[in-house]
Amino acid sequence: MSQLLSQLKGVFGFPVTPFRKDLSLDLDALARNVDEMAAFPFCALVATGGTGEVYSLTPEETEQVVATTVRAVKGRMPVMAGTGYNATLGADIARRAAKAGADCILALPPYYVSAPEEGLFAYYEAIGRATDLPLTVYSRDWAIFTPEMVERLAMRVPTLKGWKDGQGDVRKYQRIMERNGDRLAWFGGLGDDCVPGYFAAGVQAYTSSISNIAPKLSLALAEAGMKHDFVKLKSLMERYVNPLYALRERARGYEVAVMKEAMEILGMPAGPVRPPLMNCRPKDLDDLKQLIQIYREMR
Repeated sequence: MSQLLSQLKGVFGFPVTPFRKDLSLDLDALARNVDEMAAFPFCALVATGGTGEVYSLTPEETEQVVATTVRAVKGRMPVMAGTGYNATLGADIARRAAKAGADCILALPPYYVSAPEEGLFAYYEAIGRATDLPLTVYSRDWAIFTPEMVERLAMRVPTLKGWKDGQGDVRKYQRIMERNGDRLAWFGGLGDDCVPGYFAAGVQAYTSSISNIAPKLSLALAEAGMKHDFVKLKSLMERYVNPLYALRERARGYEVAVMKEAMEILGMPAGPVRPPLMNCRPKDLDDLKQLIQIYREMR
């Protein structure tokens, strides 16, 4: 199990968490979406990550989502489960995910934005020691690390086996990877729009929210990235990725709302987002409907 993360190469599918109109979980829709996604050769699926609105879920709901995802995957690929909040809740959710059948844990940043290094490290240590599953740290938002900090954390948390960048600073990420070498598996996590930079820097896989609406596109991006085929990447980025991400940037928190609306347009159940996220505004939804037509060719 400790070698699992080093073997994950290509692209992670990143299913949304579907809700009904009353914002209750729609586990039947989740099972359907995951079953369809797992038919494609992703290296793994991530349940209850950022795209899965983990911070809007209760620990009980998180356990249900992970269990449903594991059942729907049917052993076709590993399942990574997200956790966060604080040390106590983070560890509890990690244990619940392990009980539900997850293969590895993804630790999002803690709630406190100004944590000192010792407190931040204690947070990841609590989650890492909660199970024997391999742990990946998602370095995003205020969870900012230097190369030396990553090295110290890896020495302190024995289960830490993977690193997912969400900062988008490729120059710094290269230094982190150079300092720590094959101690950890390296993943790109900021978005599909960062694929060229991530693979140029040397990641082995990236996490894709576009996998929800265009699995073939996610796989094509990863294939071109691993081959360092930047001519192909440029073409894919210009036609598909950049226009979608420009729309996603029109409002804070749109990264999930836009993907859910795109899924609904394409006939896949996704439902609304939970507050504090915001659903798409009418004007943006009209623009999305026009844009998303080209994505049908990559379904």
